[in-house]
Amino acid sequence: MARIDKQRTPSSRFGAAAQAGDGSSRGNPREQADAAAVIRFVDSILQRAVEEGASDVHFEPFEGEFRIRYRIDGALLELEPPPHQLCDPVISRIKVLSDMNLAEHRVPQDGRIRLDIAGRSVDLRVNTLPTRFGESVVVRVLDRFRARLDLDCLGLPADIRSAIREILKAPNGMFTVTGPTGSGKTTTLYSAIGELNSVSRKILTAEDPVEYEIEGLIQVPVNHHAGLDFSRILRALLRQDPDTIMVGEIRDPETARIAMRAALTGHLVLTTLHTSDSVSAVTRLINLGLESHLIAAALQAVLAQRLLRSVCPECSAPRPPDTRHLERLGISEDDIEGRHWHAGDGCPACRNTGYCGRFGIFELLRLRGRIGRRVAENSPPAALRREAVRGGMVTLREAGIRAVREGRTTAEEVLRNTE
Repeated sequence: MARIDKQRTPSSRFGAAAQAGDGSSRGNPREQADAAAVIRFVDSILQRAVEEGASDVHFEPFEGEFRIRYRIDGALLELEPPPHQLCDPVISRIKVLSDMNLAEHRVPQDGRIRLDIAGRSVDLRVNTLPTRFGESVVVRVLDRFRARLDLDCLGLPADIRSAIREILKAPNGMFTVTGPTGSGKTTTLYSAIGELNSVSRKILTAEDPVEYEIEGLIQVPVNHHAGLDFSRILRALLRQDPDTIMVGEIRDPETARIAMRAALTGHLVLTTLHTSDSVSAVTRLINLGLESHLIAAALQAVLAQRLLRSVCPECSAPRPPDTRHLERLGISEDDIEGRHWHAGDGCPACRNTGYCGRFGIFELLRLRGRIGRRVAENSPPAALRREAVRGGMVTLREAGIRAVREGRTTAEEVLRNTE
């Protein structure tokens, strides 16, 4: 596993903080959390995460070890491990910042922190999980400055961007974004909402949780403790005279039915699903109990997406890809002749990973014409995919292969993220 440069890691300056985790304050979580050295240590870890562009920070207790890792560009990078005695004070400090119950160690908790860094406000979403050796904490970094919630900033191909804008002009119907966790689905939805956000349109959202607070939107967080799940929120939203509804995720049959009914009765519904590609989203909706002819009538389009790591520009060098990878991608050796394939050798700029930054690849399935008819007829997924490709749809795999040929990423990265 790659490790962040020790010289630039807050953990390499933990002397005073380690002492704060020992001594007379032992056993008093509040005093440990309020120790000046612990405060400085936690602040430096969180600030560095934002500066490095980390999406998550992991604080992980083990027997005899306390590990801190950043997730940067989708990969986990380990900081120099701090002394084990810092574990409880650091976890307590994070719980204090996120307004959690400091005395509760038996059940998971959720909280939020708002930081002011480099003149901008950054939200942190915090979750704790009880383990054998203490509480594991994951902090999700929600930096709107880096997220760039704008369709023009997502790296969408021009034809897909134009198609999405056309879809968003429809008075009703459903637009679904699909992909695994961490593939940028929520960023895409917020960017789409940004296209619609105006005083002449009422937009309501149901989210778990609300990731970015957007002026002009009425945003409702899921609250399971109060019995407020997606389906219940969605029913309430429909009584608020909305024009557009964003549902953070369709997870269950009831939410799927209500969202579909809303899309069929004069509302534009934007939502996400967890599926491997665009065609699988149709299958998923059918498995949730929706009738194929209603899906064909309501579903405007499905956008599948992935985030691929970019070859580091500082250490990029020509490197022929492994023939085994080419075979798995369906590329012949004749196809690579004369092309400049690149990979990163590893350098300080990319933390010796060979990658720096990420970009999106996309696959847009529009349910119109022959595709819509095939969906209504409940055609098998393979037939839907063939029809879509015949109609010009670029698959995720093909989009990835194009990026490899352009020297933007590697064959290994495409294989890791596409099926």
